[in-house]
Amino acid sequence: MNDPKAMPSLAPPQRLLDQTYRAVLDAICDGTLPPGERVTQEGIARRLGVSRQPVGQALGLLKAQGFLKETGRRGLAVAHLDASLFRAIYELRSAVEPAAARLAARNMTDKSRKEGRDILREGSRVLRSGDLHVLVQADTRFHAYIYELSGNPLFAEVMGRYWIHLRRAMGEVLRSKEEARRVWREHAEIFEAMAAGEGDLAARRIKAHLESAADRVLATLSTPGRL
Repeated sequence: MNDPKAMPSLAPPQRLLDQTYRAVLDAICDGTLPPGERVTQEGIARRLGVSRQPVGQALGLLKAQGFLKETGRRGLAVAHLDASLFRAIYELRSAVEPAAARLAARNMTDKSRKEGRDILREGSRVLRSGDLHVLVQADTRFHAYIYELSGNPLFAEVMGRYWIHLRRAMGEVLRSKEEARRVWREHAEIFEAMAAGEGDLAARRIKAHLESAADRVLATLSTPGRL
């Protein structure tokens, strides 16, 4: 890591492995650990103030998920993003999320309408704050809301495997205030169609949203020096 103060110290008591895993994953996703950066058990343990055992387990999990890669004798390094992986993820999303939005429109209630409006208000608030980490979280929450409202638990289960990868690229895209505002305008349009019970319209809108998001992410990945 370039800045030893960039990652917080962790208190040892509970679920230390989960805390360690989350701290390293967050550092990868927000760029504190950039692509190509060497990662060692000793370095991570020192910066987080924990023993090497949970660090070793966390790094093994991150390697299995594709966030870290072996670099010969030098050990592990942060993996560069693979455009083909993201292309495949967006193809999957384009199949899953229109179906989820269509079902969500059918299942809409007064309570779920209020929840959706609360999510949109939070998105607007975070847009004004400029907090990139929280903005990515809010984006994730909007799509999770659609999965949940669809009533099909497999949507969240399947897509949850890939959102952790999406966080890395989304953070770069959402750094642009113009792009971030566009994303939340599209979210509002998708929600309004669902709230009105217009499932087919919601499906078309979310498909268009995902197609434009895929274009932006893949353009980011192709820009020299980024990710």
